[in-house]
Amino acid sequence: MKFSKLQATGNDFILVDARRVKREWSNLSQAMCQRHFGIGADGLILAQNSEVADLKMRIFNPDGSEAEACGNGLRCLAKYSIERGMIDKTSFAVETLSGVRQVKAYMSRDKASQVKVSMGMPQFQPERIPVLPAATNPIATASRRRSKLSEISHSSSEQTPQSQPILNYPLVVQGRKLTLSPLSMGNPHAVSFLSEPVVSFPLAEIGPDVERHPMFPQRTNFEIARVLNREEIESRVWERGVGETLSCGSGACAIAVTAQLLNYIGDMVDIILPGGTLIVSWDRVGDVWLTGPVEEIFTGEWLT
Repeated sequence: MKFSKLQATGNDFILVDARRVKREWSNLSQAMCQRHFGIGADGLILAQNSEVADLKMRIFNPDGSEAEACGNGLRCLAKYSIERGMIDKTSFAVETLSGVRQVKAYMSRDKASQVKVSMGMPQFQPERIPVLPAATNPIATASRRRSKLSEISHSSSEQTPQSQPILNYPLVVQGRKLTLSPLSMGNPHAVSFLSEPVVSFPLAEIGPDVERHPMFPQRTNFEIARVLNREEIESRVWERGVGETLSCGSGACAIAVTAQLLNYIGDMVDIILPGGTLIVSWDRVGDVWLTGPVEEIFTGEWLT
């Protein structure tokens, strides 16, 4: 099976043209994404046929779970499909588990060097993230949490996607006090702003506990961020099903949206990640847009 490996600000993916290929993708992603026994990647991305868009994207994490959204992965798919002639235009639509997304590639010498993608509208309703704030109570039972979610669902049924966000929700993890702002960018996120440099935060220790905390029934991506000024934010990301990555597109969007709601920034910001810088813009009305570089690293064959 032929594959290509691409990276977008250090977020690396294995790309496969799966329009005519069928495999046990969950198991295969676990094998292919291993850094020492496989190819090594933050995820396996499939390009498939779509009935509602120009292409369909599916993405599997290294632990075999399927992700709903991935901004950097979507940008990699755009480059991959254009340069292989799967798509004959630079602006097109891609079906994902979180909805149809628009992509625009910026070409240089017949290569897509930068890609801009729509990431959909942020969602703040607890049942859409999903998040169960009552689960921070250690005596809360599973049934109590389910009933709480039902109450939230009924009480927020008339909310718009931007209404009543949960901002700076207090949570103690391993004795460390955090303030989390949960939201969905098609997949769940929890953003925590810090006063100290992000490099000093023990993400490898705290990240797994936040990801799997009972308040996140489908687990969550966890972002730590520090505002440098109104145009720049530094950050690190613990990705659900992956671990810490050099970059995360949907995570960058979650950070930018939260920063806007907290009045830290304007409608455009540079998110500085260990793997590079992503540009995020949002007008608080429509989709969040993500822009950044993308590069193909190598191609090969997986011996199945």
